[in-house]
Amino acid sequence: MSPEPESSQPNLSPPPAVVPPSDELSDRAQDIELAPQGSLSQQALAALASMQGSQPENRIPDIKAVGMTLVAIAIMTIGLVLSNALVAWFGVVLALVLSIAVLLPWLQAVIRELLSRQERSLFVALAGIVAALFGIAELTGINRRLLLWGSQINWEAFGTLAEWIGALGQILIAVLAVFVAWRQYVISKDLTIQQNLLTVQQNLITQQQTIDSYFQGISELVLDDEGLLEDWPQERALAEGRTAAILSSVDRDGKAKILRFLSSSKLLTPLKRDSRLGRAILNGDGGYAEDRVFGVRVIDLGVMLAGADLSSTDLRWTDLSDANLIRVNLSGCDLVRANFARTILADAKFNGADFKGTRLFYGTAETASPRSRTEPPNYKTGEYTGAVIEGADFTNVQRMSESTRYYCCAWGGEKTRATIPGGCSGIPNKLGR
Repeated sequence: MSPEPESSQPNLSPPPAVVPPSDELSDRAQDIELAPQGSLSQQALAALASMQGSQPENRIPDIKAVGMTLVAIAIMTIGLVLSNALVAWFGVVLALVLSIAVLLPWLQAVIRELLSRQERSLFVALAGIVAALFGIAELTGINRRLLLWGSQINWEAFGTLAEWIGALGQILIAVLAVFVAWRQYVISKDLTIQQNLLTVQQNLITQQQTIDSYFQGISELVLDDEGLLEDWPQERALAEGRTAAILSSVDRDGKAKILRFLSSSKLLTPLKRDSRLGRAILNGDGGYAEDRVFGVRVIDLGVMLAGADLSSTDLRWTDLSDANLIRVNLSGCDLVRANFARTILADAKFNGADFKGTRLFYGTAETASPRSRTEPPNYKTGEYTGAVIEGADFTNVQRMSESTRYYCCAWGGEKTRATIPGGCSGIPNKLGR
């Protein structure tokens, strides 16, 4: 008889596990690898597992300790009610031990949270020092000697001493209050000085910005599109008005900057003009021709600087001719090559100024004379081209030339002659007073 086919035989082996396709396995593996280890779902599952596994174990000791503590309190209460000291003490000791055992982990956690390891070490070290000092005092008998010495002291006398010490303490408190007030004053003074310095710096910055705007405005006012002077009477009037306004609102250094700018730009110098158009005429060298007799100034200073303080400023090569500088303070100024011809310098101060090359007149010192209201100036001989210097102070003027010294001695008057360096011996007083 032929054997039955294998398919008819009963299959005794366990059914094979359902294996997902290889693509699905790879996708799951990739998802597992890409999932973050600290994802929210994993953390929640881990927390639930730990709670389920640890809570019953942690609750059992806590419940036992609480129960035993309550039993100890009950024993202590029964002992106190029955006046049984042994039972009461047993309950007290048991309650205390159990309570400490429960509180000890919490106290340890609090200490670790509040104090670092170094701070705990320092606390223990201080406690050790205090214990060691107490032990030394006990072993050497110093504490007993101190008690014996204290028993022999007349404490009534110390009452008066305490009153003196209290009075001295009040005096020290008053001295301390005075010291604190003085320090507050010093600090307030320093802060005020710093605030003033900041204010001065801010004012300087603001002033410089104002001066820059003035320079730009004057340039746009008197120059045409090609950069040449084309100043009409109305434009010159506006330029003089702007100059008068800004000279009255800036300090001496600002005034010196403006004067140097105007002088270097030939705006203070009388320029040769076209008789028909009135425009300034070039001299062929890239500048404007100077005409002292018939020239016209773009800006005439007039009395803008009368009585002004220009001390210790730089006025080199500035043209201040024909200006009214009565009572002006030019002490310590650098006046090298400055032009003061026909300038009113009555009662002016030149103490310590540098007078090298400073012009006070044209022509020669022997023939030069101060300006006149009625007579026209003669720039060849120097007649009526000189500055009015009556009453001026030339004390300690530096590098004054001999011709300038002669003119100052001749036309300065007795008050001025007494201040001129080198004296005025042999030079006549042409002013007559």
